[in-house]
Amino acid sequence: MRLLIVTQAVDTEDSALAFFVRWIAEFAGKAEQVEVICLKEGTYALPTNVRVHSLGKEHGKHGKHGKVAYALRFLRLAWRLRRDYDAVFVHMNPEYVVLAGALWKAWHKRVVLWYTHRQVNLKLRTALFFVDAVATAAPESLRVATPKAHVVGHGIDVSRFETARDGAFHEPARIVSVGRITPIKRLEILLDALALLRTEGVRAEVSLVGAPTVPGDAAYQESLAAQASRLGISGAVHFMGAMPYDAMPERYRQNDISVNLAPTGGIDKAVLESMASGCIPLVANRAFAPFFKSDADRLLFEPNPEALAEKLRSLVRMPQAERRALAARLSATARTEADERIIVGRLFSLLSP
Repeated sequence: MRLLIVTQAVDTEDSALAFFVRWIAEFAGKAEQVEVICLKEGTYALPTNVRVHSLGKEHGKHGKHGKVAYALRFLRLAWRLRRDYDAVFVHMNPEYVVLAGALWKAWHKRVVLWYTHRQVNLKLRTALFFVDAVATAAPESLRVATPKAHVVGHGIDVSRFETARDGAFHEPARIVSVGRITPIKRLEILLDALALLRTEGVRAEVSLVGAPTVPGDAAYQESLAAQASRLGISGAVHFMGAMPYDAMPERYRQNDISVNLAPTGGIDKAVLESMASGCIPLVANRAFAPFFKSDADRLLFEPNPEALAEKLRSLVRMPQAERRALAARLSATARTEADERIIVGRLFSLLSP
């Protein structure tokens, strides 16, 4: 099979999408030829049967007509390469299916869309008309009913994150939250929970790994800093900023517990990475229950400071051997159910006629 992949970025230095370079490499190991159309091209090393075509965002913005220019370039590439691919995999952006879906149908190209997001909009509903299948990580990751839906799980480079742990926590305990600094992450709950723990004499500190990307997010980060000051925990809250993908395995190794406060919906790769690394995750998103198996009750929590503080307190006071066993179970689950090779294999099967 010859494959066209459409994605936002091909860049190992992109803090959000660096992982996708590995997905492309896995696809390349199964396909005869892979053409990739991306909005932004950066640093990468890929097999010789992969060609990357950028729409040019790495060169800067193109004014108020930028989106139109990118759309026209995309359509020109989809047309020019039409004899070089048999199937199309679109990663996360249904607008590309909206733009070229009619052409792909006319050319009898099989189209699979990957979509893991709580939002359901007109672009997604329109794209569903044109695709042959829509792949998602969990039932909660695709909030529209369609017979074209296929739940395939989510994939990470497990071997990159795996870490042998003895169950010992740092003193004070180190808690990390990974992801964009934005209100939907509800990080104010984590700061309130930290303050509760410290009033009880439980020594802990928090690192927030991520950065604001829009003005509203910047204001939210400022509010978090003000909250930490008001609670008297500024010295225990560390704003780390965005970190490159290659730095994340070591960041997880330096922490004991990861906290993810995003609401129930898509499967966040940061939680899977945490599991693989042995950094024990606490999660508000109930879509992770199948991944946590018998440990779900101790790892899932209601999104309020008291509930989170209770879970954190329990982990900090848990016997070392019990923590080691818990971390080992989670790492094993990541290895058997979230390895990118398994997920790409499932996606490739959907792309095959």
